[in-house]
Amino acid sequence: MNNAELTSVIDQQTNTRVTALFAEQATWVFLAAVLAAVVLGLSTDTFASSQNLFNVSRNFAFVGLVALGMTVVIISGGIDLSVGSVVCLAAMVQAIVMNAGYGFWTAAALSLGASALVGFVNGALIAWLRMPPFVVTLGMLSIARSLAMVLSGNRMIYEFGPDQAFLFALGGGSTFGIAHPVIALALFGCVTAFLLRWSQWGTHIFAIGANERAAVLTGIAVPRVKISVYVFSSLMAGITGILEAGWLGGVTTNLGQSMELAVIAATVIGGANLLGGSGTVAGAVVGAALIEIIRNSLILLGISTFWQGAFVGFFIILAVAFDRIRALRTNQL
Repeated sequence: MNNAELTSVIDQQTNTRVTALFAEQATWVFLAAVLAAVVLGLSTDTFASSQNLFNVSRNFAFVGLVALGMTVVIISGGIDLSVGSVVCLAAMVQAIVMNAGYGFWTAAALSLGASALVGFVNGALIAWLRMPPFVVTLGMLSIARSLAMVLSGNRMIYEFGPDQAFLFALGGGSTFGIAHPVIALALFGCVTAFLLRWSQWGTHIFAIGANERAAVLTGIAVPRVKISVYVFSSLMAGITGILEAGWLGGVTTNLGQSMELAVIAATVIGGANLLGGSGTVAGAVVGAALIEIIRNSLILLGISTFWQGAFVGFFIILAVAFDRIRALRTNQL
């Protein structure tokens, strides 16, 4: 038996499906979310109510949708700080076009087109000019929100023309008691997971995040993949903006403000490595769920909402600390 065969046998004996499952950070985050839900259900009279659970699931779905795109970006070794502003821009384009009398689908096409253009500019500056993702997307955070203000005249838009009922049903309605944003999260989550797991695009993203120089040497079109990653992230933010416009029934220029913090927190808490090369769709979704459960628990327990940022920041630092400790232990073995 050669060394490769011996290693394979050892892996089969030591790394069962159960041990592999519990080695994933997303598993522990999921268990933490379930535990928090159980404790809240026992300690309060309102958490386990059908209306509150409906609201919690709908609210975390918005963060989860954007987190899908952010997960792909982080796996590639990048970061996208502009997603909150893209949510606002997409919602504003949707509102302005529908307010002008055009139909939902025309407005949605223009909204997603604007979102994709933002992602393309981000990706082009990062991939072709080799500018740091942090700097590019931080600048785009201000640019996209400024564009939303210019387009709307910094006013609230709450009339959406002939297709208003359809927009409201899409963003604020439900099917079989499940909020439509949750259904959208499930659908796009499955698509994203499939692409990351089974497509050549997904393989290239992981390769770039793990070692970009090696990816170049193997013939991967790194600039093209990087651009596509940021376009995908912005499209997910655009879809979220459209759904939020329908849920809220009105669009203002502060929509999505600071959303990028919750989204990054969800992906990091779910196990994505900020250095690139690792991350899962399941981790992003359960991370978003845990953050929303924490936010909801603060409200139900009468704790000031000013503490929300402190809790989110604490979990980000804790998740990154665990990831670094795990990486150090792996390198020592």
